[in-house]
Amino acid sequence: MSPLALSLGDPAGIGPEIIACAYAASKREKLTPFFVVGGAEVLRAAAKQRGIALETVQIADPAETTRAFASGLPVLDGLDGPYEPGAPDKHGARLALASLTQATEFTRNGIASGLVTAPISKAELAEVGFSHPGQTEFLASVCGSPERDAVMMLAGPSLRTVPLTVHCALAEVSALLNHDLICHKARIVAAALARDFGIERPRLAFAGLNPHAGEGGRFGDEETRIIEPAIAALREEGIDATGPHPADAMFTPRARLRYHAAICMYHDQALIPLKTLEFDEGVNVTLGLPIIRTSPDHGTAFDIAGKGLADAGAMIAAIRLAGECAERRARDA
Repeated sequence: MSPLALSLGDPAGIGPEIIACAYAASKREKLTPFFVVGGAEVLRAAAKQRGIALETVQIADPAETTRAFASGLPVLDGLDGPYEPGAPDKHGARLALASLTQATEFTRNGIASGLVTAPISKAELAEVGFSHPGQTEFLASVCGSPERDAVMMLAGPSLRTVPLTVHCALAEVSALLNHDLICHKARIVAAALARDFGIERPRLAFAGLNPHAGEGGRFGDEETRIIEPAIAALREEGIDATGPHPADAMFTPRARLRYHAAICMYHDQALIPLKTLEFDEGVNVTLGLPIIRTSPDHGTAFDIAGKGLADAGAMIAAIRLAGECAERRARDA
């Protein structure tokens, strides 16, 4: 199996240090071999500031990764810059964008078996001409996939959640919800759970939009007018879908045993429980693309970069999950 490609993320954020931490833990965690696209000096400086004895092995070709991985962290030649934690600038944004672009191409072309993206700053990237709302939309564009096919799933050890609407005002959610949106994204989730997570018959639980899932129309009619008909249609297709369930009771330990993914109506409905339960191990997985892509479910954390405070658990989890998904795809190919 080909190695995983890691993009550096914003060099002023915590990405470089958690990548270094992940490599330091790679043997213990039995991680799939990976290489980083650029930033050898940044990574060495971040590791030193973190107190990690990191050896880097500069490679000219990703094919060298497996051989090099036992000796040090493989880093692709050609891209680098200064390490100034907590001080983002245009130079760092250009490095982050170049790393992301090359890492994506390696994955899209099959040279890498999966892509793990370190956190970037959307505001900083916008300053250097990045026109996409985020990395997910960028990946969909590069892969030639409709943006609506790129579905965000947040995954942790005990919970997976999918927001049907993402970066929009809460007041807009009701108008954005419709039968096609719900069914389209649910099909993508069910297919990905089977293909990449090895779940033979995925169970999807849908949250209601309103308190008590509308309580029969007393608190809103989106459940009876939109969500229930969509769930019925999915069941007719053979997808194990239940709901709409009151969101306030969907995330208890007992409830989480009844489904493989919770389909939520809006951003915070999905992210609050995931981050509450799995903050240090939460992984952002992009479903619906021809490539495997994971990322730690947190941002650049400029405020703690270089201070030795960043937890690498989510980066380790993202690398582990990308490797597991790539292995399943390789086995089933």
